[in-house]
Amino acid sequence: MPRARRLRDAERRLCRVLDGMTFARPVTHVYNPLVYARRPHGEYLRRYADGPRRVVLLGMNPGPWGMAQTGVPFGEVSYVRDWLGIRAAVSRPEPEHPRRPVHGFDCKRSEVSGARLWGAIADAFGTPEAFFADHFVANYCPLMFMEESGRNRTPDKLRAVERERLFAACDRHLRDLVRVLEPEWVVGIGAFAEGRARSALQGAAAPRVGRVLHPSPASPLANRGWAGQARKQLRALGIWP
Repeated sequence: MPRARRLRDAERRLCRVLDGMTFARPVTHVYNPLVYARRPHGEYLRRYADGPRRVVLLGMNPGPWGMAQTGVPFGEVSYVRDWLGIRAAVSRPEPEHPRRPVHGFDCKRSEVSGARLWGAIADAFGTPEAFFADHFVANYCPLMFMEESGRNRTPDKLRAVERERLFAACDRHLRDLVRVLEPEWVVGIGAFAEGRARSALQGAAAPRVGRVLHPSPASPLANRGWAGQARKQLRALGIWP
């Protein structure tokens, strides 16, 4: 079976588990772009998860103007459309938060983290084919959590019982992803993703786990030349040109 299809099957299993979960206040809305943005996400897998990958770059969960709009991890609209060459219909989450609307590829907002990440990748590799020959970008958790105000609530800030159930499901899925793509490295984009990878991936056959600075504009350190810092960290691991 093609690897992209195996990943899609694994995501369906994950979504069935996540569909049975509920999250208490302050969470009022939960988006799952694997469901309502399944067309562009499926195209991402079909094009770029067609073989083993030496390095998986692992993010935390979708951002409101990135994967929540395009279905692609860190999926800032212009990079997904113009560099990755993906554009497909996106439906709407239900219920939709009035302050976090989903416009798909018509979204006019830019996801800074995504623009920084994919911009650095484009600068380093030139073409998607060169990057995806050896690399892949994924998220640990496919869900985006919002409070009544529209504020993003990251998975690590959920109630303990909710985190336990969510992390167990996402850990299993990460192990599935590793079995399919067979990476030598899983590099967490930020401390959270690195920590979850180290927890989920253990044993003699597990890939090596590393970490790179998260490109979020909420990080003062990332705002001081994120691309240059990330390049040094990845080169130190031996996995960047």
